[in-house]
Amino acid sequence: MSPILLLSVVGGLLALDNTSVGQVMVSRPMVVGLVTGWILGTPAAGFAMGTVLEVYLLVSFPVGGTRFPEGAPATVVAVATASWSTLPGAFPIGIATGLIWGQLGGLSISGMRSLNARLAPGDEDRITPRRVVLSHLAGILLDFCRAAAVTGGGLLAGRLVVTHLAGAWPLDEQATRGMVLLGAFVSLGILLRSFGGLRLRGELLAAAGMIGGLLVGWLL
Repeated sequence: MSPILLLSVVGGLLALDNTSVGQVMVSRPMVVGLVTGWILGTPAAGFAMGTVLEVYLLVSFPVGGTRFPEGAPATVVAVATASWSTLPGAFPIGIATGLIWGQLGGLSISGMRSLNARLAPGDEDRITPRRVVLSHLAGILLDFCRAAAVTGGGLLAGRLVVTHLAGAWPLDEQATRGMVLLGAFVSLGILLRSFGGLRLRGELLAAAGMIGGLLVGWLL
């Protein structure tokens, strides 16, 4: 099995945990990054990428009808893209590609839910346990195929982009880490706006900003 096909299947399976099956948090970017890195022979790098994407993607709580980026396919794409080049530009290109595919995955989920509504037995249908089970299984299969297709498309795009653009990245490895970390703290600040009242929110934002500034300054 080719690496792209294998990783597409992995992305499809792990994405099921998001809603369709389990919901035991194995679809979170940190876990997906570690699994993808292990498959590619770079578990530490995969976990590092997953940790960064965990912060980047968690800019809002996935509750209610909120549309949010899909983490599992995004992380598989990001880790694989970064692993296909040893140049400093591979890591930020992997993150950028993963973030774009996270948004595309979120859009595909909205479309899938509309289709699932058609698969569910209606009021006018004769509802039986067998029909309900088959509808649920069809929804799971549809979710897997959707996520696998999203992951596969991202992998193809990521390989193409990193091959042609990684060499043109203008920053060295140390400056790249600082830039990525600074962006992560911006996303963390957006997330912290959801906590507490105005005073507590301000204190949390100030603390995050101080820590982020110190870490970026140390890296640079």
